Amino acid sequence: MESSEANALKALLPTDASRRLQALRVASGRASVVLDAGGLSAGEREALEGDVMTALRTAPGVSDVNVALTAERGGGKKRRIIAVGSGKGGVGKSTVAANLAVALSRGGHKVGLVDADIYGPSQARLLGTEDKKPVAHDKKLVPIESAWGVPMLSMAHLAEPGTAIAWRGPMAAGALVQMLEAHWDGAEILVVDLPPGTGDIQLTMLQRFKPDGAVIVSTPQDLALIDAARAVALFEKGGVPVIGVLENMAGYACPHCGEVSDPFGNGGAQAAAAQMNAPFLGRIPLDIAIRRQSDAGTPPAAGEDDQARAFAAIAQAVSDWLVTAS
Repeated sequence: MESSEANALKALLPTDASRRLQALRVASGRASVVLDAGGLSAGEREALEGDVMTALRTAPGVSDVNVALTAERGGGKKRRIIAVGSGKGGVGKSTVAANLAVALSRGGHKVGLVDADIYGPSQARLLGTEDKKPVAHDKKLVPIESAWGVPMLSMAHLAEPGTAIAWRGPMAAGALVQMLEAHWDGAEILVVDLPPGTGDIQLTMLQRFKPDGAVIVSTPQDLALIDAARAVALFEKGGVPVIGVLENMAGYACPHCGEVSDPFGNGGAQAAAAQMNAPFLGRIPLDIAIRRQSDAGTPPAAGEDDQARAFAAIAQAVSDWLVTAS
């Protein structure tokens, strides 16, 4: 939408940014800029974004600047979709999905993250983007850029904080479609954090955006493993290969004495994976550092400690699977 304020900001843009400008909107002090970054390298994209931020952040009436870079996918390369699912809630699926996306990005992949848990979105908190709102270009959403190199979309970006999303299945499925059909330009992999269970969202994914593979998250508990088996069965029924099963909250190391205990059991997910003829991707420990960093919007996978290495190993297994499955 054109306005005198937006026109004034356009005049402040560097020449290259002006030439690439697709949309500029100002609302409540936030300047949202959409630029065509086609043909630019990663370094050139970063420099372009920095130039725009520098030009606009001190402009009168501007308190925040959001820059979105779009570009057409090159070479006709198919975007891969990885669904992260579980048969039940409370197993840390969203934390795994966020850190898998970050770890894949650190491994050299161009990754986007979709929070498909419409009723209980948490990815905005996990990647520290709760205060951001997406803009639209050509009637499609432009993903939010996170500080961790992973663009993302979540209902948390579209709904007011604390709002109960009381939607029937078709409306929730429509929101999923809107996020998956957004401007994921440049992303070669989309990690999709599915809600727990086997309901409307999962069926919409299978019917309209068939994933290339699925990662199943479970804890070592028998109840979690029973539900994980249901999730595996759903993907197999939909013709989606199961990349593997991951055991979360596996083992707790006492920070005082170093002794390792297993409050949820040990090895259950690995044994269940073998029974289901599914690969076992590895274990993520039960560690308060993961909870603290996740609540702070700092994904552990972005670090260099044992937790980061655990997620990196799983991301490498997923990456290797994508190579063999291509």
